[in-house]
Amino acid sequence: MTPQMTLIPNLNSKGNSVNLQPSLAASLETRETFSAPSTTVAVPIARPFATPRNGCIVIAGSVFVALCAHASIPLYFTPVPLSLAPFAAMLLGLLFSPRLAAATLGVYLVEGAMGLPVFAFSPLFPGGLAHLLGPTGGYLLAYPLAAPLISFLWRRMRPSHGREFRTAVFSAAAGSLVILASGALWLAALTHASAQSILNLAVVPFLPGDALKVIAAAAIAAGLQRFRHQNN
Repeated sequence: MTPQMTLIPNLNSKGNSVNLQPSLAASLETRETFSAPSTTVAVPIARPFATPRNGCIVIAGSVFVALCAHASIPLYFTPVPLSLAPFAAMLLGLLFSPRLAAATLGVYLVEGAMGLPVFAFSPLFPGGLAHLLGPTGGYLLAYPLAAPLISFLWRRMRPSHGREFRTAVFSAAAGSLVILASGALWLAALTHASAQSILNLAVVPFLPGDALKVIAAAAIAAGLQRFRHQNN
């Protein structure tokens, strides 16, 4: 409700009235104008280390990859050993968010570059940065790329009930191809060998094992997905 005001004329020194309406109007306008308080809404941003829980998950995931990497078998005809590390990368990609998966595998590589015994055993490269940049470096450097790719595909396709396993297989297989391709290109750049030799050294011997790793990782992820659906 607007208050009513009576304008009282003001007389100057000569007795003439002075109209105060403009100044009073300005005063009323100034007094009756209120500024609404500004409200700032804090929007949380998901970061891998935003909470202690995520930090613990990243560290635990890197330890899991290290344990799987030590489950390895050297091959006499190639510098690349058979290892369960790709299985760990695929499984974490299916279980973690893309950012969390990338952070976990990135921390794993940092741990290895610092000299921690997290890489698969190699008689030529005992560990550290030399191992990371050695013949198996292409596979290792592909982990932080393959894991979030797997996670992205797995979540993007949103598997419906009964199709979890097939979707997980497709996602994990895409990540496995990235790891194999990166490893082959890296080894080719180091050795300058022919394409046929690179395929025989870095790709073909690992296809059966990687197929089993893809199936195993997909089965675990699909089983957990179904378990969640049943409990919701």
